[in-house]
Amino acid sequence: MSQGTRKIQYVKGVGEKRAALFARLGVETVDDLIHFYPRAYKDWSRVQKISEVLPGETACIKATCIQEIHDFTSAKSGIKVFSTRVSDNEQIMEITIFNNAFAASKLKFGEDYLFYGKVDGNLYEKKMVNPEIEAYHPDSAIKPIYPLTGGLSSNIVAKVMKNALESMEPVVEPFPQGLIDTYALMDEWQAICNIHFPENAAKLAAAKRRLIFDELLYLQLGLLSMKAHTAISQSPQIKTDYSLEFEGYLPYTLTNAQKKVISEATADLMARTPMSRLVQGDVGSGKTAVAMSLMYTLAKNGMQSAMMAPTEILAQQHYESICATLDKAGITTVLLTGSMSAAAKRKVKQSIQDGSAQIIIGTHALLQGDVDFQNLALVIADEQHRFGVKQRTELAKKGENVNLLVMSATPIPRTLALFMYGELDISVLDEMPQGRQSIDTYVVTSAYRQRIYSFIKKEVDAGRQAYIVCPLIEEGESELIGATEYAQKLKEGALKGYRIGILHGKMKGSEKEAVMRRFKDGEIDILVATTVIEVGIDVPNATVMLIENAERFGLSALHQLRWRIGRGAHRSYCILLSDNESEKSMQRLSVMKHSHDGFYIADEDLKLRGPGDFFGERQHGLVNLKIANLLTDMDTLKETGDAARRILTADPLLQAQKYSGLKDGVQTFFREQRLGVN
Repeated sequence: MSQGTRKIQYVKGVGEKRAALFARLGVETVDDLIHFYPRAYKDWSRVQKISEVLPGETACIKATCIQEIHDFTSAKSGIKVFSTRVSDNEQIMEITIFNNAFAASKLKFGEDYLFYGKVDGNLYEKKMVNPEIEAYHPDSAIKPIYPLTGGLSSNIVAKVMKNALESMEPVVEPFPQGLIDTYALMDEWQAICNIHFPENAAKLAAAKRRLIFDELLYLQLGLLSMKAHTAISQSPQIKTDYSLEFEGYLPYTLTNAQKKVISEATADLMARTPMSRLVQGDVGSGKTAVAMSLMYTLAKNGMQSAMMAPTEILAQQHYESICATLDKAGITTVLLTGSMSAAAKRKVKQSIQDGSAQIIIGTHALLQGDVDFQNLALVIADEQHRFGVKQRTELAKKGENVNLLVMSATPIPRTLALFMYGELDISVLDEMPQGRQSIDTYVVTSAYRQRIYSFIKKEVDAGRQAYIVCPLIEEGESELIGATEYAQKLKEGALKGYRIGILHGKMKGSEKEAVMRRFKDGEIDILVATTVIEVGIDVPNATVMLIENAERFGLSALHQLRWRIGRGAHRSYCILLSDNESEKSMQRLSVMKHSHDGFYIADEDLKLRGPGDFFGERQHGLVNLKIANLLTDMDTLKETGDAARRILTADPLLQAQKYSGLKDGVQTFFREQRLGVN
């Protein structure tokens, strides 16, 4: 057993109970532990004078205790309060400690201490409340702060980390010396030690740079290898382009953007190597028409296409849309979903196998082992972030070097798209079809609530429908009203007498689909929902969307939600309700009020919130980076991209001995991300 694979429970200071706590953080082996990086640091090595620190700043101050501890019990709260005064020989500062006799007992008259915390008061009378306190030592260090779980403190994690590092042999350097020299990188073991226990600020910066470089290089080597592997494969090639003929069956004219993307993708289909293309477009930009054109061309060339949608109701919607256009062209389209009867499934599967089905639309049911295609040439994954690389790859394996088209209705800044979909070529639909209306968007406070309800009633009375979106599911999750309780209050109060439905993420898939189907069929007037409607079905009759606590949503999520309305002929209205008066919240919601451009909104969202919040927890296929940050590390991303291309040009399979460490690193990285790489 290698030292890295040793179970963490055998590290000094852990044991079985503590190992279970570490497991909650995803740390089970020594290797997991040493790559469990601090989320922040407290710099006890940078000691400041009291006079140097402005009120509101956090600092580490060296001072002498010049007063015995005074304590009293607050008559109002019953809390024990300890206070003293300290001096750095230039200025005096008051120290107050609440309800912590142990911390107060550390302070002895005439002794020197380090006080770490936020400085309050004013320029002349400064104070610290509940600071961290240590006896002064000239070699005080930069201390790590780790992500935690109940039962583990940062001090405990740091002690365990120190024990693990001291018991290990230095890890073998995975990079060839030439790479280290070219990019002036700290060596791996030194970087690991300094990321946890920095010798100084300069070495901490060097350690961060090296480990960020590691992560981004492994990512880019893997993505470029996947792309290179595709490039040497031979795909089913079409002989004739039927995209112009397809346009004759449409009741509308394609946009120039649609024509451009169809041309790019059709050129891929006529090439020798398989297509791997992302079509990225705002909601309503016409991605389905692009997909239809390609599937039509393939069908006319005697080949099959499969489109996978994330839900049955979306698959049904695609099926109906495609049939309405292509039935008259003599193209046979079938639908395969999990809820179909066994007999219906058998009939569809037989048509797929014998080739009489030319276009196959379905859900995860397409991945079943007994679904055999006669001549599958194209796989289309709709709403890619709902699937992931693994599932689209599984479907593609049902043919030989199948062409792949990924469709995403989530506008992503181009730098992120290149990063997330590095193995795909990218096409952008940046033009809206004619007739797609803008949506009137308003930002209001709860003072307008009754007027909003009256407006919703007016729209419903006119035969329209409405969405009300809540950020929470059940009562008690926070001070905000959850969707279930809110819906009940509406039924009994402001919207009594109207047919109100509810939709949330804890419902079973079949329950969600049943509710959405009833809403689409007009059996529900007002749908109270969480963000599960973000990627939903077309309900042209829905004209109003009220989003409660709008500041709680990301701009991209708000944009996706807003486009659930405005899909019919009637004027539509999105009302963003927020009582949060912070400047940042107002700035974000103002972006929504003044723009309908998903790409602009995505860029603003990224600037305002950062990539973690932008995508949410492991969404949109984004890899789970441990230390790199897409906003702050773009320069390193470019460096590692250049390095990866040079390395793979010299050795496409990383077969040279000097690249063995890199190859292992890539495979480990992609295994942890649950992504396949050759």
